[in-house]
Amino acid sequence: MPGGKWADLSRRIASTLVLLGIGVMLAVSTGLWLRLGMAVISAITFWELAAMTGWRHPARHVTLFGRSRPVALAAIAGVSQAVALTSFHPLAWMALAVPILIGLPGAARRDRGTYAIFGVAILLVAYGLVGFRESFGLNFVLWLMGVIIISDTAGYFVGRVIGGPKFWPSLSPKKTWSGTVAGWVGSCIFGALLWLAGQGDATLIWVSPIVCFAGQMGDIAESWLKRRAGVKDSSNLIPGHGGFMDRFDAVTGAVIATMLIGFMTSLPVVN
Repeated sequence: MPGGKWADLSRRIASTLVLLGIGVMLAVSTGLWLRLGMAVISAITFWELAAMTGWRHPARHVTLFGRSRPVALAAIAGVSQAVALTSFHPLAWMALAVPILIGLPGAARRDRGTYAIFGVAILLVAYGLVGFRESFGLNFVLWLMGVIIISDTAGYFVGRVIGGPKFWPSLSPKKTWSGTVAGWVGSCIFGALLWLAGQGDATLIWVSPIVCFAGQMGDIAESWLKRRAGVKDSSNLIPGHGGFMDRFDAVTGAVIATMLIGFMTSLPVVN
């Protein structure tokens, strides 16, 4: 296993494989299967969130509907996400509030705001990815995943080779300014290449770095959450590589930023 400054290379590879897996799932799945798949991912990440916001100690795993609270909340989140994604009722999206409202009183007092914010983010990401896939097409989602992968890859290697000042040492000791900027540059070049190849419009050139930065902030936010919870990884569901939240942190930031951009202006066209 690589040592020294390359010690976490395997984790980066795992993250890339997970992102590629999402891309494949979105490519081969449509309709009900796509929605149910994203509901399952929401349930798993919600379980990790619940365990990190006041219920990770066995003595505090009080029951909810006969199950430990993290497991019960995960089930509620999965069902709520499935309802929001599969129902044609115009107010179906309001089902996403159910796991937040049910779980909020039971979260540790100091973590209630954290639980609500991260919980909303988890549910919005799955909702947003399905919306992007079906409204803008597969290539749009592949562009989004491509920005995240390029940002992570460029940031990792440039940061390790060049080094320099840390970007946010109290939260992410290994992230450097050189790696962070490399991610911005890499994503900008990626957007420009797509435009020059006729695979999208010029909007990609400036939107891609913004999405990249949002993904980096998603990574930072999850690092903050783990430090607050006193854990190294969100879970051990992926042996040796942590949990689902560890692999989806950048996706969360990038998807939410893209949704916000879509509310404020036109999203890029990706052919």
